[in-house]
Amino acid sequence: MSDVSDWWSTDIIDMAPGQIRMRGHPIEDLIGAVSFPQMIWLMTRGGLPSEAEARLLEAALVAAVDHGPQAPSIAAARMAVTCGLPLNGAMASAVNMLDDVHGGAGEQAVTLYARVSASDDPVPDVLDAWRTDHGPFIPGFGHRFHKPVDPRAPRLLTLVDEAAAVGTVSGRFAGIAREIEAALADEKGKPVPMNIDGATAVIFAELGFPAALARGLFCLSRSVGILSHAYEQQQQGGRNKGPTPPGYRWTYTGPRPIED
Repeated sequence: MSDVSDWWSTDIIDMAPGQIRMRGHPIEDLIGAVSFPQMIWLMTRGGLPSEAEARLLEAALVAAVDHGPQAPSIAAARMAVTCGLPLNGAMASAVNMLDDVHGGAGEQAVTLYARVSASDDPVPDVLDAWRTDHGPFIPGFGHRFHKPVDPRAPRLLTLVDEAAAVGTVSGRFAGIAREIEAALADEKGKPVPMNIDGATAVIFAELGFPAALARGLFCLSRSVGILSHAYEQQQQGGRNKGPTPPGYRWTYTGPRPIED
């Protein structure tokens, strides 16, 4: 290593006094000329998307911004504020909760769609193999709160269909997701509709985003809701608010005092 410049290397940004270039584009040429979804694409993928591709990405980002205070990440942000954290601390606390169980289903669904796409086996067989590897849950389908339909999913799939009709995307992954939905309905004997994670995963897969970026994109989207709730709680005040009102108690299952 001959110089500190050998320590880090990046294709993302080139910067010198009076000069900032993102993926080779001068920042002054990007400001006011590209949308935020286009900028996300440029930074993560290395090129600028078409306006149609950016609109589809934007639709996925808009759809997942919030799911209310009952969502663990949102609740964590609001509780963090009442414990004295500033907005950045509350947002960090919340985003750190977006892991495999709460926040990871989109990434998992992209991986599942790719697995179906690469396999010659029938979809039910691929689902069985997935369960063998990952456990009983099929990511992106069913919802504990929205029954019978997650209202976000049909709208997103309509936009994908419209984009496929004009050649913006192939529509292949939308078809795969619908095959999974049908296979689950046959298996359960009742509808198991696609949820927000399954629908946004269709868009991310159609647009060519790797599975790992799907989770990052979800974090970007949900950060908007997290910020909104944290700021609202900041305005409302309150101190040390826990997950339930003070009058409610948990169930104690430990030992009882020994009576003489």
